[in-house]
Amino acid sequence: MQDKVEERSLVNVLNRLHKDGYKCDFKVSGEGKLCTMENQDEFTPDQVRIVDFYRFEGESNPDDMSILYAVETSNGLKGTISNSYGPYADTGVDNFLKQVEDLGKNLDKRDK
Repeated sequence: MQDKVEERSLVNVLNRLHKDGYKCDFKVSGEGKLCTMENQDEFTPDQVRIVDFYRFEGESNPDDMSILYAVETSNGLKGTISNSYGPYADTGVDNFLKQVEDLGKNLDKRDK
């Protein structure tokens, strides 16, 4: 059971993703675009794909939850972006990722 808990820690998931090539740390700019922490590249929702996501719950407080997204951009950058749930959530990140998610659902429907 201990191994399972350690596997699901944020640090371990980030380390595994980093080994898999997800090396960029992303944020959402004030203009509502995904960008690298250094603001070198900017991406609109149609230029981003959510590859996977991981949910984490606080040990002492179930309301202390966060989610980590593994994303890829249209120019091949791979990285992560995280957000909290509830009152601490960043609405800019939420809004951007919902648009990406909706675009992905539309692409899935077109492929079928």
